[in-house]
Amino acid sequence: MNLLEVERLNRAFGGQTALHDISFNVGKGQRLGIIGRSGAGKSTLLRCLSGLDRPQSGKILLEGEDMATLPEARLVVLRRRIGLVFQHFNLLTSRTVAANVALPLEIAGMPKALRSKRVAELLELVGLADHASKYPAMLSGGQKQRIGIARALAAHPALLLCDEATSALDPETTESILALLADINQVLGLTIVFITHEMDVVRRLAQQVLVLEKGRIVARGTPADILDANQMAAILPPNLSQTPQDGSHAIVRLTVGTQALCAPLLHTLEQQCQARFALLHTLPSPEGDGQVDVVVQADGLSVSTMNALQAHACAAEVIGYVPAHS
Repeated sequence: MNLLEVERLNRAFGGQTALHDISFNVGKGQRLGIIGRSGAGKSTLLRCLSGLDRPQSGKILLEGEDMATLPEARLVVLRRRIGLVFQHFNLLTSRTVAANVALPLEIAGMPKALRSKRVAELLELVGLADHASKYPAMLSGGQKQRIGIARALAAHPALLLCDEATSALDPETTESILALLADINQVLGLTIVFITHEMDVVRRLAQQVLVLEKGRIVARGTPADILDANQMAAILPPNLSQTPQDGSHAIVRLTVGTQALCAPLLHTLEQQCQARFALLHTLPSPEGDGQVDVVVQADGLSVSTMNALQAHACAAEVIGYVPAHS
């Protein structure tokens, strides 16, 4: 049975299309990843799914109720069936860990004794039972995100929406947060929809994947489907050319060991290769063996720079070029 059904969703701002004819379903207990570059429509879609924004047309059925057309009073009630996890945690610095987790329960009017019991359960679930009296400034990034997850679960939601929940975290912490989300999905049977720009996050957490580009779904399937070479174009720059032009930037795929991601990889490469790099995507290498493909845009790529890259990485290849303004 589907928990969430989205039918022909459309949203525009000032005549600019943000979402066009978006349709998909998410079953109860399923984990769906939504991936796309900046400006693809991911955040707009998440705002519509959370009831924070309304589409111009289409349906968003959560447990059979259309969020797109519900009266505001009923929509407020239905929103309690949705938990939100944010990229930058959004914890209240003046409240303790326990008070942050309790906030949605206070808003819902739950009695204090029941709130305290629920908060204790949640802190135990996310592995921070001994941090209840601490303040956010005393926590690491991973601990803050665990508190954010506990808060999102406070009101027993049916749907958990995660907005780039691991983008502000280092690789090791990202691994622990993804493991926590997978455990929550299994233990609670909770449906999870998350947006990300990292293919490795999709591979580790998603059961199904949607790829957005310019407000449209351009690919869908399992993580293995999306990683297939035939669908790689959906996550690479749309103006990719095989021929370099004056001043164009190279798009380079580097194959590195996963341990390299724990170090400041791009900074190290810039220091050693005398070029500037911008990260586009990370994704598991089809060769496996604990390796990861890192797709970067290189400004100032030369033969000597390419030689340095090949010496630093397990493998390096130019897969195309984009104009200098990209």
